[in-house]
Amino acid sequence: MATENATALPARQPAWPGYVAAVAALGYAAPHFWWGAGIAAMFPGDFASAPHGNLEAAIGYWVMGVVAVFGAVLSLALVRPWGRRIPALLIAVPSGIAAIGMTLWGFMYFAMQYMISVGRVVSAPAFAAKDAHPQAAWGLFWYALFLVWGITLGIAAWQRLRARRVATGAA
Repeated sequence: MATENATALPARQPAWPGYVAAVAALGYAAPHFWWGAGIAAMFPGDFASAPHGNLEAAIGYWVMGVVAVFGAVLSLALVRPWGRRIPALLIAVPSGIAAIGMTLWGFMYFAMQYMISVGRVVSAPAFAAKDAHPQAAWGLFWYALFLVWGITLGIAAWQRLRARRVATGAA
């Protein structure tokens, strides 16, 4: 009988969180690539006033798009058989840290929007025009995507760590 070095996920732990996190990551990556190409669709604010053709635009669009694609691969590695060949701590710990950051980033946006809507805080003058732009409503979608991505990535990372404990016999 041949033994395999991969850690198997227990049957009761579903793979859907990794898949949802990967879709959210690709959903974040795609517009960054088209924004980098100069297409304004779904941009959360005034695209004309956003940086174009400089290092700031390259990092903001292209590098963030590539990082998000890497995040999709990482999300899949948490739940796919080929990813189980990567040590659990090496993949689950950075994923968990990223999940916490993305979840907090998304949550804080909605908390800030709530505080603005009830009049507890006022946008800084530098951001007031951006916040009033009709395209700013896309921010709700993008930050909700961060929440979905962060929560599902965190679940997938947690499951991967639990699978490691089961495989090593630790309770």
